[in-house]
Amino acid sequence: MPSTADSSSSDGRPALDGHGDNSQSIEEMLLEFDDQEGLIRDRTLLDPNYIVKEDRIVGRDHQLQEVTKMLRVALGDNRPPNLFLYGPSGTGKSLITKAVCKNISQICESRNIRFGTIEVNCQDLDTLGVAVYELAGRAAEEAGVGVEVPKHGVATKEKWDELYRIVNENFDSIVFVLDELDMLVGRRDKQEPAFSRLLYQLSRAGANDDLTAHISLVAISNDTKMMESVGSRALSSFTPEDVHFDDYDANQLQAILRRRQDAFYDGVLDDDVIPLAAAFAAQTHGDARKAIDLMRVAGELAEREGNERVREIHVRQAQDKVEKNRVLEVVRGISTQKKLCLYATAAVAGETDGGTARSTTGYRVYEFLTDTIGADQYHQETYVNKMKELTTYSLVDFERRSHGPSSGMFLEFQFGERPETILETLREDSRLDSVSSSEVQSVVKSRLRQKS
Repeated sequence: MPSTADSSSSDGRPALDGHGDNSQSIEEMLLEFDDQEGLIRDRTLLDPNYIVKEDRIVGRDHQLQEVTKMLRVALGDNRPPNLFLYGPSGTGKSLITKAVCKNISQICESRNIRFGTIEVNCQDLDTLGVAVYELAGRAAEEAGVGVEVPKHGVATKEKWDELYRIVNENFDSIVFVLDELDMLVGRRDKQEPAFSRLLYQLSRAGANDDLTAHISLVAISNDTKMMESVGSRALSSFTPEDVHFDDYDANQLQAILRRRQDAFYDGVLDDDVIPLAAAFAAQTHGDARKAIDLMRVAGELAEREGNERVREIHVRQAQDKVEKNRVLEVVRGISTQKKLCLYATAAVAGETDGGTARSTTGYRVYEFLTDTIGADQYHQETYVNKMKELTTYSLVDFERRSHGPSSGMFLEFQFGERPETILETLREDSRLDSVSSSEVQSVVKSRLRQKS
């Protein structure tokens, strides 16, 4: 393989040097890399959030038609219905919504209809007031105007009034896209979750003449049971049309990746790269975002190593990296109690043939962990509830099982990522790292023997 930056690969592109000269200045290294085209030609196609053209959308014909038919009412300067899009993470919910709204916007512009799409991801919004201000800010950004109330120090009502003002003055029709809405829980002392109050207020705004523009709400969630937590008042005014998104299978994931492989230069992908990336993603609830991320990270790893091709080894390295990053992102923001529940359950799953963990066994290991580090110990029902809450992150799923007709029920937890990766990431917490891994493993094996 060529070893200098001046060498060229077989297709005429400059080859990358995997061994930089430490005597080079930062500027020289930057300019040297700037002169090299690398392996990736168009990085935007490897961004899961990039709105691709319709011919790149795969396996979602029914959902695309449903969302288009319902939102197209905005083209006639009328109010589209509210929608509830639900299904596992990475199954095209946000992609379809963005693609349809982008096309509506282009047609409305030609018809002098002031149409806007206001999208927020609720994962990082902790209160209703913060969510309303975020909506006002996104509406102002879409309209090219400023927000006239401060983020802090004012009542939530003033933020609502500012949102209404911006929308009424700048839009004839608007779609609010509330992604990962179930994550907006709000203050724990409120019986009704913040996402329920947000839906109620927005869906009632038109009826109360607070909003003169036609508005539609698109609620997006990975939690199929989210609507069960919506209050009766909000539910009666929201009344959405439901659109379900199921998992992608391995063949659909391959088709998605093949429609994005022109992100790379011709001939730089080995034949087994796309099938392997699709197979890895298919193991995680058919997550297209993960498949695209794997391709991007594999390409970047190959570039950094100075390779002229993206190979199977780069996909396997990318799998480890993407998996760890996703788990780290989730566990970084959860409480110590949830970490203990997750650690105990993953420790059990790591020792079973099917990679699953019964709630009864997981709770016994949880008891051991809390005793060992001196943490508060909750009842089994609370442990189960905390594990159920973790399903919203697509990290773990569960099914109800029974020992038999005369025995009680239990939950069996299944992990979307390898239990070993979860354990390794959780051990970055010093309290969990202080517990001997071998001792935990011994407790797990003992409990599993008792179960059998």
